[in-house]
Amino acid sequence: MAFSTLRYALGNDGIAQVVFDEPGSPVNTMKPAWQADMVALAGRLTADVERIHGVIFSSAKTTFFAGADLKGVLSIREQDAPQAFTSLEALKRAFRHIETLGKPVVAVLQGAALGGGWELALVAHARFALNQPKIRFGLPEVTLGLIPGATGITKMTRLLGLTGAQPYLMEGKLFSPHKALELGLVQGLASTTEELHAMALSFIQNHPQAVQAWDVKGYKMPGGHVNSPAMAAGLAVAPAMLFNKAHGLYPATQAILEAMVEGAQVDYDTATRIESRKLARVMVGQTTKNMVTAFFFNMNAIKSGKSRPPGFETWKPVRVGILGAGMMGAGIAHANATRGIACVLKDVNLEKAQHGRNYTQQLTDKLVQSQRMQASAQLKTMALIQATEKTEDLKGCDLIIEAVFENRGLKAQVTQEAEPMLAADGVFASNTSTLPISGLAKSSARPEKFIGLHFFSPVDKMKLVEIIKGQLTDDETLARAYDYVNAIGKVPIVVNDSRGFFTSRVFGTYVMEGAAMLAQGVPAPLIEHAAVMAGMPVGPLEVLDATALSLSVHVLDQIRSDFAAEGRGYQASTGELLVERMVKEFGRHGRAAGAGYYDYPANGPKRLWPGLKTHFEKPFDGDPLAAQEAIKQRLLYRQAIETARCLQEGVLMSSHDANIGSIFGIGFPAWTGGALQFVYSEGLERFVANSQRLADQHGDGFVLSDAVVKTLHSYQTVH
Repeated sequence: MAFSTLRYALGNDGIAQVVFDEPGSPVNTMKPAWQADMVALAGRLTADVERIHGVIFSSAKTTFFAGADLKGVLSIREQDAPQAFTSLEALKRAFRHIETLGKPVVAVLQGAALGGGWELALVAHARFALNQPKIRFGLPEVTLGLIPGATGITKMTRLLGLTGAQPYLMEGKLFSPHKALELGLVQGLASTTEELHAMALSFIQNHPQAVQAWDVKGYKMPGGHVNSPAMAAGLAVAPAMLFNKAHGLYPATQAILEAMVEGAQVDYDTATRIESRKLARVMVGQTTKNMVTAFFFNMNAIKSGKSRPPGFETWKPVRVGILGAGMMGAGIAHANATRGIACVLKDVNLEKAQHGRNYTQQLTDKLVQSQRMQASAQLKTMALIQATEKTEDLKGCDLIIEAVFENRGLKAQVTQEAEPMLAADGVFASNTSTLPISGLAKSSARPEKFIGLHFFSPVDKMKLVEIIKGQLTDDETLARAYDYVNAIGKVPIVVNDSRGFFTSRVFGTYVMEGAAMLAQGVPAPLIEHAAVMAGMPVGPLEVLDATALSLSVHVLDQIRSDFAAEGRGYQASTGELLVERMVKEFGRHGRAAGAGYYDYPANGPKRLWPGLKTHFEKPFDGDPLAAQEAIKQRLLYRQAIETARCLQEGVLMSSHDANIGSIFGIGFPAWTGGALQFVYSEGLERFVANSQRLADQHGDGFVLSDAVVKTLHSYQTVH
């Protein structure tokens, strides 16, 4: 019997060695040929059962098993669901056959086992893993809009209980070998592969008739049965809690909860069929396709450096200078130091610089408290951060990042002061979020070595860094910036220069569209609620408060000034004019000032300012659900249209930068797969028609030019 994705050998010692080795691939995946091999393997093991003393699963790759073949998920259609169910059930029968042979089955995990790979490992009666902290196990399917439907839900629930399994199933939380041992999911850790195989042989010798825990007579689910009083009380509110968090936008999360609870009330085989039905239903949905596109294919494009200029050696700065020790500058210092990069944190005086360093101390304190950093590592991290007020302390830095206030004159001043301190081949970067890099580079003596590095606040939590290439920025500088962002553990996207670049520009359309709705009389509570129900993290009015209304007015004044310098006028939008009124007429500057669209009392929760109803809102007597849907569409379409414009103008150069940048930079809903994927998931023809209708109703912000539509057609692939 020939296998194409695995090797099978039965030795004279009775040990059946099954080595997974997908040809022409760096990893093993659940491709159709592998599924066929697993069915055939079950038959082969049955035929050899009398000679078998035990079975060992291992891998010829550096990892154990990578999981599902996700390319197939993008092409599967709704009418394919019955076939998907049938194929899945055939694979599960093979799994079940192997684990009920009456012979011990052991998996040796010398690398990662994720998704379907972990489900394969769970076929074994015991698992032994290399004791390497960087190895990860788990079921991250939910982060891709999928569910662990190849027995993962059923087995993890039976191994850990409903409560214990929840973070690993519904949140896709991964775990290390040590954590797996603590949870009882692996039975031992080894230092070498030789030791792993010795452990496997020992288990086989000592457990000649191994069975799965749930097949043992008298098995009881950890944490209590689903019908126990304590468990029943928690499950009664679980659907409401899930809806409050996910707003019904993520079918996979709902399906996992259903499969866990329903499966816990029936026998094992019925539970796995429940899984299969739910996976077949979820995997054909558009949300799954959106999330797989973004979080697997788009993210892998970024990780593989698709936006990085080729031909340059990988670069990592030894020492980084940071100008401005506010929350942003200090956050950047923390990002460097936690990755072992020394940094100089400079401000106008030592007190301010030290204040910024103290902020980084607080961030590392939190890491220690959460056990994500050892106390000894904290000392080493803090030792890498030098607080100073002296420009000369920047001498020899490979990279200097200015993170001062958004004022062109101030940025020019600090650039000219600090740039001479750079190492001979050093790079200078601006952390501006709105000001064009090419204009800021005019103050540089070496504009070809000047680039934008737009971090997001708070830096310790936000993964994205937007790299902005100026008109004169050379490819080597861009490659170095890309490498640097990777070196500090962030996600880089690359854009060309323009006002607001990509993320700030699109984000501005979101908040200003919310303000425009208010100016048109739409009740503020309806705007804010609809935004959250669409999947945005917070409503546009609350976001404006958080970023400071006064800052928005400052940016507006700067734009007007820039346009005037070019001999032309700037027509402020309805939303911008409303923000200006809030600041200049009503004296409401935002959250930090205690008064914006919301009031922020010292001894209570925030609440919408009653003046909004008095000055802006109009009586509403329509259908609130219909109004909510209209607002959701308006907010999402406005951002997607601006993204499409950025693509047509060349600000964006790839769909992966567009999608990942919109999700991680501005909080565009993950269920959409990103702002550009949202366009294609709507259907391009439908998106164009809806945009025209919205333009007729709400103005030029929704207009799609012929050039933009042509660009969208050219980027369209399989969505």
